Amino acid sequence: MTVKRYKCKVCGYIYSPLRGEPAHGIPEGTAFEDLPDDYVCPLCGVQGKGKVGTWGFEPWTPTKYICPVCGYIYDEKRGEPHNGIPAGTRFEDLPDDYICPVCQMDDKIRKDYGKIRKEGFKPLDTD
Repeated sequence: MTVKRYKCKVCGYIYSPLRGEPAHGIPEGTAFEDLPDDYVCPLCGVQGKGKVGTWGFEPWTPTKYICPVCGYIYDEKRGEPHNGIPAGTRFEDLPDDYICPVCQMDDKIRKDYGKIRKEGFKPLDTD
């Protein structure tokens, strides 16, 4: 299942339903379409850019994914040319047997966690 995220066109803040905005009363799991009518970008107000509502957001797809074990970031723009993955390769297009290149080289990580495959990676909600 692909999670729809939205990016503020003014400040770059990314709304993700995976985390919601608990500090603003929006629980995790709240879809962008279900945000209240008076929703305001939480970052624009702090930065003094005004009250940007949902009208100021556009759909956004992450291009960076992080390994939660070692912190390695797979960046679609960069790819992994040294591992035969050309720049521009989408995360979804990585081979099914893709393994974190950092974790696979660390004996302790492999012993404690096994192989960290692509389904273990998390999208980075930044660009």
